[in-house]
Order: sequence, then structure tokens, then C-alpha cells
Amino acid sequence: MMAATAGDAASPLAGGPLALTGDAVPALSPTWLAAHPSLDVVYAALEGEGRVAAFRRTGEATLAPLGATVDAGETTCHVTVAPDGSHLIAAAWGDGVVTHVALDAAGRLGARTEAEPAEDPYDAPRPAPDATGLLDEQGGVAELRDLVDRGADASQLAAMLAGSTPTPAIGADAGLDEVLAILGQSKNPFDDPAVRDILRGGPSGGAAEGGASPLAGAVDLGGSAPAAPADPRTPRAHCSVFLPRGLVATTDLGFDLVRFWRSSSRGIVLDHEVALPRGAGPRHLALHPSGHLYVVTEHTCEVFVLAAGPDGRWALRSGVAAAPGSLPTDTAAELTRSRDGQFLYAGLRGSDTIAVLRVRGAGERLEQVALVDSGIRKPRHHVVLRDALLVAGQDSDEVASLSVDQRTGVPGRVRHRLAVPSPQHILPVR
Repeated sequence: MMAATAGDAASPLAGGPLALTGDAVPALSPTWLAAHPSLDVVYAALEGEGRVAAFRRTGEATLAPLGATVDAGETTCHVTVAPDGSHLIAAAWGDGVVTHVALDAAGRLGARTEAEPAEDPYDAPRPAPDATGLLDEQGGVAELRDLVDRGADASQLAAMLAGSTPTPAIGADAGLDEVLAILGQSKNPFDDPAVRDILRGGPSGGAAEGGASPLAGAVDLGGSAPAAPADPRTPRAHCSVFLPRGLVATTDLGFDLVRFWRSSSRGIVLDHEVALPRGAGPRHLALHPSGHLYVVTEHTCEVFVLAAGPDGRWALRSGVAAAPGSLPTDTAAELTRSRDGQFLYAGLRGSDTIAVLRVRGAGERLEQVALVDSGIRKPRHHVVLRDALLVAGQDSDEVASLSVDQRTGVPGRVRHRLAVPSPQHILPVR
């Protein structure tokens, strides 16, 4: 791990020259770093070893190992620390393991507990949700979203719609266009733009209104199952973020899941899950000040919006392609937000670009703004640091600094570069 500075140490800006200050500490493939919330301790996901390590700060640019490392699954790729510093969560891409690791008062790693393994939501039909009494003129929109989240299929939705008095009957074999046409002519509470975008997500559906990409596979209103993938599906845990009310969210890139856990000092217990479109590949998460949770998908290069309902259960609210000009071979990497929360930045590997999105409404909608050149090869990670966007170029062996227009949120051309061997993650320090 290496230490560097961005701009003059006495300046409130970070758009100045980049400079190395030395090797912080030797470590084997530290692909993700996380700081303790109150101690001068940094944790690293050692992907090559499948372990998590702790390091204490011994100076402005130096670290030293703190205690023993802990096994956290095959190719551990992400680690995040609880706001109270009592434990951390590690995600392993290789075998899909999510690990809870206790931390002592000095920040050392303690006992580890593996969380409940993920199951593929597309492997077999889900149990039919109980539709009794769910629909009424006031609550229909929220209930449909919940049923979508729980995997209702075309026949179940059609049966419920047929039983809802404000809506004309819809046969169980109705196609997507027929369902949407009926909804558009009725005054049913389902005639809501956000819900129509979700309904439009069946394999036979087209692009959603407002330029949003289809949420393919979210609900199959046409009655046909998505095609089976060419390769076997494998669990691949990839990221975690701590949420309010003691919850933790994790992504499973292989099973297209965002999983929600109850957190404690003794471990985490699965609370509920949200399935994203089959094959999307949810990779990284960004929590917004509004309370919405944004998810970037590696395979489809989309950004989805999740929100919690009054009962505390999270559900899909909307989704949009990260950029209209991305390449078919692009894969998304990091997702981060601006300091004021008005913009999101998604890194796209292949075209080596940064997609800029604007947060709209109360945080429930996203709007494409721009697609800019990252200035490096394979943007593995990026971070907003005051007035600059720092991008780690994994294949160009450098970190690039791009100035950000504070009005439009759009990064400009590369201002400065710093040679760093295969940078994976940038952690701003206090």
C-alpha cells in the first residue's frame, strides 16, 4: 500500500499535483481499504490471500500490522466497518461468502462468523405470495412493488388485478402490451409511472419512459421465463454498506441479489432480499443522504434505486442505464456520489469512461448527464476528493486527477497523473 497527496496540504482544494509520500506498508493484493470510524486503524481486503488484515497508523504516511489476519473467503474483495467500530463485514467474490468479524477496543480483528449463504432467486419458482386483501385504491402501488420484489409471476399479478374492483379483468395469459393498455385506461392505483416502469421490465417489454433502461427480468408479465445462462450461476458477494436502524446491505453479483441483514456484535442475520434483473450483476452500493440506496450493475452497466418502505423492507423503485453511449463490452466498477449528493459517478471499464448521473426528485429518480473520458485504462475505483475526481487506472499503472465542475457536476480533462503500480482502491484519510 502506498501513500500520496493531492494538492497542497494547506489548500482546501484537491486539484493540485499528485505526489507519492512513500510506501505505507507491504501487503499482498490489498484490493479494498476501510478506515476505523474513531481509531487510526485501516483494514484491507487481501484478495490474493482471501483474508482481512488490520494496520495501525504510525505516521502521516506509514502503517504497521495490527494483530493477526482473519480468513474471509476466497478472493476477499471488499470490507466495511460498522459506524460504532464494533465489527466489520467482508465480502468474498470467489465463493460468495459474507463474513462478520468482531473488533476489539484497539481495532484488532477478532472472532469471525460466516453469514447465511445466498440462494439463486432464479433457480426455481418462488412461493406464490398471498394476495388476499392486498389491493385497494389507496395501497395498490406499494403492494405491487412489494409483490414484484417477492417474485410474483404473470399469472399471480393478473389474478390480483382481475380481483381489484377498479381494474378490468386481465387474463392470466395476457401479454405485457395488453396489461399496460388496460392499466393505462383505468383509474387503478397501479397507473403510476414508477410502477409502470417496473411492469415494463418483462422480457417482452421495451425501454421504460424517460430514457430508463428496461428492468429486464424484474417481472415476467408475458409468461415466459428468461433464457438460462450459458455458464452456471455462482454466488459472488461483492460489497456491503451499513444502513440506518441496524441494517447492513450486501450485493451478490452472481445471484443478482441485494441482501439486507440485521447487524449485531455477534453476527448478522438475513432479514430480506431484493432480486435485480437476471444477469445484471449488482456490484457496488452508494447510500444517499435522502435514504435511497443506489446499486451499479457490473454486467448491464445500469444504476438501480432502492428505497425502504414504512415496514422497513427495501424494494426496487427505478433504474436507468449509466450512460447512453457505453459499449456493449463495458463492465461497471465503482459507484460514488458528489459531496452534496446531487450527482453520481459510475466507472465503466472497456470504454474507460466515467458516467455522470443527476439525482432527481427526493432521490428516487436518476437522470443521465454525461459520459466523460477517465484518462486512464480500466478505472477500477474512483473517489470524489473536494474539487477533484481521483481515478485508479488498474491497467495504466497510474492515478489520474480530474477537476469537477461544481455547477454541472461533470469532470473535465485530466489535470495531473501519478505513477502507481496497478492501483485498486483510493482511501482518503483524515
